[in-house]
Amino acid sequence: MEILIFGSGGVGGYFGGKLANAGFDVTMIARGKHLEAIKENGLEVESINGNFKVQPKLVTSDLAEVPTPDLIILGVKSWQLKNVALQLKPIITSETMILPLQNGANNAEELLEIFPKKNILAGLCHLISFMEKPGKIKHVAFDPRITFGEVDNSKTKRIEALKTIFDKAEITNNNPENIQVEIWKKFLFIATISGIGGLTRVSIDKIREREYLFELMQKTASEIKAVANAKGIPIEEKHLNQTFEIIKNQAEDTTASTQRDIMAGKASELENFNGFIVKEGEKLKVPTPVNKMLYELLLPMEREARKK
Repeated sequence: MEILIFGSGGVGGYFGGKLANAGFDVTMIARGKHLEAIKENGLEVESINGNFKVQPKLVTSDLAEVPTPDLIILGVKSWQLKNVALQLKPIITSETMILPLQNGANNAEELLEIFPKKNILAGLCHLISFMEKPGKIKHVAFDPRITFGEVDNSKTKRIEALKTIFDKAEITNNNPENIQVEIWKKFLFIATISGIGGLTRVSIDKIREREYLFELMQKTASEIKAVANAKGIPIEEKHLNQTFEIIKNQAEDTTASTQRDIMAGKASELENFNGFIVKEGEKLKVPTPVNKMLYELLLPMEREARKK
């Protein structure tokens, strides 16, 4: 099994490191000082579940050097997905599995615009990790988990094979009955907190303690649920309640990665979160006034960030 990790930051670096540590043939795409550090000293992972250091089979910035992959795990940001997919097109075969793990509700759909259905899986992950310095990934919260499945939720031999791989690498994993519901459940949380976090520029605990802001988050989430339902995704009231239980239980000083990108003046996933809900709402005739407000208020900053 030749495994390619495209995007070796917090997500790709952690899961790619676990797979390489289990003895799989792992190639990592990395850039700049991160690439140099891994080449010279290997990839270091500091984790609440135990630290390890590993040398991938290959680390490179050049796809021409990459062996034909059986599995590609995408650890890039959702706004980078289409560009990365086009780069990957020349190196895949009809048997290559492509598994997106980034935040966002329509990653598999975007990949299906470029690749045949037989190449695409749907997926998401749960962990909080980041690149602490070149060559080092730091995992600080959540038991890391990959949730994955066929786009049509069918049970196939390749899903069973992939589960075996993750089990061998000691990666907690789940193939649910409905992968789309799981993707939208996570999206419901991340899209609800990211835009308002980017605007207020404070942590989740400080947002939720303000009655007005907490109600604004509830309205944001209700609009996301309405769009999901219009698309045929059975997000229910209980999923909203679960989302706000998670929000209420977030530790002090917790911020979302997209919020941090916005605050740092970097390109963010705004278009893939609140922007996606606004555009889908317009197509489906579902009102999304709160998401539109958040999107429009953040859009000038996003455009400035993308000029850099």
